[in-house]
Amino acid sequence: MQGLYEAEFFLLHRIQELRAPFLDWFMERVSFLGNGGWLFIVTGLLLIVPKRTRRVGISVLLSLLCGFLIGNLFLKNAVMRSRPCWLDGTVALLVASPADYSFPSGHTLAAFETAVSVFLYHRPFGIVMLALAACIAFSRMYLFVHFPTDVLCGMLLGAVIAVCVHILVEKYKRYGILDMRKKSHAKHDNQRNAE
Repeated sequence: MQGLYEAEFFLLHRIQELRAPFLDWFMERVSFLGNGGWLFIVTGLLLIVPKRTRRVGISVLLSLLCGFLIGNLFLKNAVMRSRPCWLDGTVALLVASPADYSFPSGHTLAAFETAVSVFLYHRPFGIVMLALAACIAFSRMYLFVHFPTDVLCGMLLGAVIAVCVHILVEKYKRYGILDMRKKSHAKHDNQRNAE
C-alpha cells in the first residue's frame, strides 16, 4: 500500500508541474461543474421532459442515484481513504479542502454516469459529455484533492452503473412499463369499453 501511495503522489506532483494561471482558472471552473452533481441532475431533469429523450433522462437520474448510494454513502465510508491534500500540505490548494473521504471520486463518478448514459442513446452528444467528464476527472487530480486511483475507480464504476441502468431501463421499456402515454390510452380505452 505504501508503494501505491508513493507512485500516486509521484504522479500528482508531476501534474502540479503543469500549474499555470489559465489552467488554474480552467480547472477550478471545470471542477465546479461537478460540485454536488448539480449539472448532472439538471441534465437528467431536462432530458426527462421531452418524450424522445425521456429514457435518457431516466437513465441519467437512476445512475446518479445508484452512484450516490454505492459511491458516496457506502464506498467512501467503508474505505475511508484520506485525500492527498490531507496527507501532503506542501501543495497550495485552489479550492477548499473537501470534508468527505477520497475514494472514489464523486465528481468523476457522477460525470461518467451521466456521460455514458447519454452516449448509449446519442453518440455525438455523448462524446462531448465524455470529454467534459474526462476534464472533470483530471481537474480533481490537478486540484490535488483526489488520488489517480480515486479517479480511475470513479470512471469505471460510473461506466458500469450507467450500462447496468441502461440495460434495466431498456428491459422495462420493452414491457411498456415506462410508456406512461400508452398506459393512459389503455386506461381510457378500458373505460370506454366498460361504458
